[in-house]
Amino acid sequence: MLVRLGQEVQEVPRRVGAPPRLADDTIRLEPLTQADVPDMLALTVDADIIRFTRVPTDADEPFVRDWIGRYEAGWEDGSRAGFTVRAGDGEFLGFAALVDLDLEHHEAELGYMVAPAARGRGVASRAVALVTQWAFDELGLLRVELRIDVGNAPSERVAERAGYRLDGVLRNVYFKEDARCDLGVWSRLSSD
Repeated sequence: MLVRLGQEVQEVPRRVGAPPRLADDTIRLEPLTQADVPDMLALTVDADIIRFTRVPTDADEPFVRDWIGRYEAGWEDGSRAGFTVRAGDGEFLGFAALVDLDLEHHEAELGYMVAPAARGRGVASRAVALVTQWAFDELGLLRVELRIDVGNAPSERVAERAGYRLDGVLRNVYFKEDARCDLGVWSRLSSD
């Protein structure tokens, strides 16, 4: 499919394509698969992940398997792209993903979670930087967005370190279950 952007015509991929392997000198990102169920399930019991992400409070193994399945399918239909974040030795550090990918409109929402033992080590900043750069360079996205609860100061610092800017705050927005929050919308553009 061809899309006109200003005077340019760009090819829009219909799917994300083969999952890449992204890495820097400290972490590597690997496509999320069913083999990651135990690590991802362990994340779902952390109080901060329950509070600040859309993971439900009662997440169980069937939920995690279905969740991962949506990311596996997302590689094919272009709707999302999920990764585990690992240290060089394979230690599970967390999760990063384009949780809502719109290839036609060249934009996505990025989300991430860091295992409690890996916090404070720059894992989130590195993962966000890797996924953001891949989204711009390989997927041709023009805008990537983070949505962060205004009470989550560590995630706001991650956004700032990764070059994101606060666009504004959605007040009292529905978040999940019966929860509402003030949600900061942070963005980075390919032209930044």
